[in-house]
Amino acid sequence: MGNQQSSPVLALQQQRLLLQMEYAAEKETFRKQTEEMGLQRKVKRGDAWWPVKMGKSYYNSLNQFVVELHRQGDEEIEHNFEFGKPVLFFTSQSNRNPQGNPTIHYFPFTATVSYVDGDRMVVAVPDNGQLIDVQSAESVGIQLSFDETSYRTMFDALDRVIKAKGRLGYLRDLFYSHQQAETFSFAPLRFPYLNRTQEDAVNKVLRAKDVAIVHGPPGTGKTTTLVEAIYETLRRENQVLVCAQSNMAVDWISEKLVDRGINVLRIGNPTRVNDKMLSFTYERRFEAHPDYELLWSIRKAIRELRAHRKRGDEKYHQKLERLKERATELEIRINAQLFGEARVIACTLVGSASRLLEGQKFGTLFIDEAAQALEAACWIPIRRVSRVILAGDHCQLPPTVKSFAALKAGLGKTLMERIVENKPEVVTLLRMQYRMNEEIMRFSSDWFYGNQVESAPEVKYRSILDLDIPMTWVDTSKLPPHSLMFKEEFVGESFGRINKAEAELTLMVLENYFKKIGKERILDERLDVGIISPYRAQVQYLRHQLKKKEWAKPYRHLISVNTVDGFQGQERDIILISLVRANDEGQIGFLRDLRRMNVAITRARMKLIILGDASTMTRHPFYKRLYEYVEAL
Repeated sequence: MGNQQSSPVLALQQQRLLLQMEYAAEKETFRKQTEEMGLQRKVKRGDAWWPVKMGKSYYNSLNQFVVELHRQGDEEIEHNFEFGKPVLFFTSQSNRNPQGNPTIHYFPFTATVSYVDGDRMVVAVPDNGQLIDVQSAESVGIQLSFDETSYRTMFDALDRVIKAKGRLGYLRDLFYSHQQAETFSFAPLRFPYLNRTQEDAVNKVLRAKDVAIVHGPPGTGKTTTLVEAIYETLRRENQVLVCAQSNMAVDWISEKLVDRGINVLRIGNPTRVNDKMLSFTYERRFEAHPDYELLWSIRKAIRELRAHRKRGDEKYHQKLERLKERATELEIRINAQLFGEARVIACTLVGSASRLLEGQKFGTLFIDEAAQALEAACWIPIRRVSRVILAGDHCQLPPTVKSFAALKAGLGKTLMERIVENKPEVVTLLRMQYRMNEEIMRFSSDWFYGNQVESAPEVKYRSILDLDIPMTWVDTSKLPPHSLMFKEEFVGESFGRINKAEAELTLMVLENYFKKIGKERILDERLDVGIISPYRAQVQYLRHQLKKKEWAKPYRHLISVNTVDGFQGQERDIILISLVRANDEGQIGFLRDLRRMNVAITRARMKLIILGDASTMTRHPFYKRLYEYVEAL
């Protein structure tokens, strides 16, 4: 037994220190951005809206004081605002600071995003009259703030696990050792609409007393399998908790569960705001409850009583207390009913610390996209449950860690990876993929999955054109004398790299491929295209250039341009990847994180075109293998 294993507590204390480093690094980055980064750059990166127009303010159904905002700026820019994120209001003055940027004055309170839909945002603000200053100010904007709460919640979860006795302590010791996980034994159930490995996975979930892992490589139907496992678990348990790292992943799984006819209660607001998604949020259901009208009038009475308090009113406190008691009683009743009816409670990992879940316990926790979550975040909901099912793929996107030192010391190692290493027997690898042409899939399967993934017969030979080669690499280092132009540039400190010639070439290659297919067929069959670049600056530049292209106008709705993270969990008929890096030193920066590349190359159903400088890229063994593989097709 190594000492790591002998003491989970030491390992978790070490992790707490690393999280502390990450916290400090992120806080420092935020301070720098706030003090030094120009407003335009913040807006461009999607971290600020400026200017905004203030809309109406009111109390929402959760009794939070909220205000509506409308973005006046460039609506093309994708922003990073979503439910639960902390934000700051600011005004921009015309006098300049030492860096030559307009001076920004921040208002002294933090607000929280409640809801974002396109260019409209609803923000919950402290109810103490400070909003009036913002409403009367000129040239107001809003920017993301440092997320103190998430860190506090993670630290709290680690402290709890370190001290834990009972079930939580048992799971901690189990996950950190090679001790066998406990299982029930019963004959396997059959699920006619699942394939064999999916069926195995569901059976393994049902048999697990402690833990099971569904490892789903790209296109293997991980969500389908997970939904089935949840459905079957609900035949045995009254209610389960379903979590994921991001709001988007929670939305995705919730939507699939709702389609399966399951009553889901979503804590928090969805990222894609439509009626279907909103209808199962806690907030909407709360408002729709028959007792809500009464509660609303009591809350209104409380506010009026406070506002018009008379001097020397002896009965003021009695009246106030009575009203507050009635309100609390009603809230508890509505809450109990909503939670009583729901079969699935769905929220982000950090969201599972919500006061709405106070005192709730569940038999089973399902964590989707578990390989994208920091271990500390996974412990937040684990304290409420007696067994844990993780689903994800640790060969795809890792959790984001900003501090290089913390990453190197192991903060990026997820709970899922840890359990996969310690307990291979609880893992089921889904082996049949339904997305990609065999040749696109084969490279990923060889490199990442020990050659264990196979293609379903119906997709094996899928292609757009007869005799088409499913994967090609356009090597920019071999192009005629212009080759000097194919060099990366650096735009602004943290805005990243860009390779304009390669961007132009990417669009040209797509245009030529479209000509081969023919307009009528593209539109009839709605062939869709994803253009991926690991660098945000390149993505923005590509979007910008694509807008100007006449030939692309009819296909606007079929082409999306985004980063690798932006395409997480999605697929397209045709994928183009612009790698950007081109230099004499063979520097490839964060393209060394091969899991990102695995995501990029496995988004394509029928055609994958990689554009990049092979002389720069192939100094790395992975890209060398990839290049040789593509050349040999």
